[in-house]
Amino acid sequence: MIADYSLYLKVGDRVYHKRYTRWGMGVVVEERRSELPGGFCYVRIDFQDGKVRVFDNNYKSVNCCYYAGIEKIEERYRKIEEAPQPGMRAKKMLPR
Repeated sequence: MIADYSLYLKVGDRVYHKRYTRWGMGVVVEERRSELPGGFCYVRIDFQDGKVRVFDNNYKSVNCCYYAGIEKIEERYRKIEEAPQPGMRAKKMLPR
């Protein structure tokens, strides 16, 4: 069977909602796909406010969670650079 959908999110992805920032960050806890042509693909996202919300995960659908305001938090943005430890100063490089 050929899939007629393109998935946006997968289990474990960290996301946030652009319009409802009070929900906090969310984690995709479940992903479901229909095996029938034209069936639904959805994800369950557990947000920091304690509620689990369900969104359409088919990127080809006009109702996709991406178009509803759900955005992935990329790995490179999740890592917060640690402040330098006291006593470990960065040395200034002077031109030669």
